[in-house]
Amino acid sequence: MIDLEGAMPNQTYTFFRNAILAERQVTCVYEGRYRELCPHIIGTNKRGEETVLAWQFSGESSGPLPQWRCLKLANVSGARARDGHWHEGGSHRTTQTCVSNIDIDINVHVRKLR
Repeated sequence: MIDLEGAMPNQTYTFFRNAILAERQVTCVYEGRYRELCPHIIGTNKRGEETVLAWQFSGESSGPLPQWRCLKLANVSGARARDGHWHEGGSHRTTQTCVSNIDIDINVHVRKLR
């Protein structure tokens, strides 16, 4: 795991990290909305905040779904893992800027090791 400025990652961070490693769907509430998503990349953003880049395929949203979401983990509540189809997300037309200091990227750290 990454060294988050000498601090241990919080419980939500560890939960999302494990969900990525196991390719499990996650349901949670973020910014007051129920989300169904597949987390892909976890680490910290430029401000050192724990963040995850996830493909939101269902649930509530202020915009159209499915789409990529950048979640600050401090603002996530009620996270639960569940079995289900792993959603890859749409094509990457630009480099992601959500996670600056990457701990786990499913495409690099998980799938390439299989």
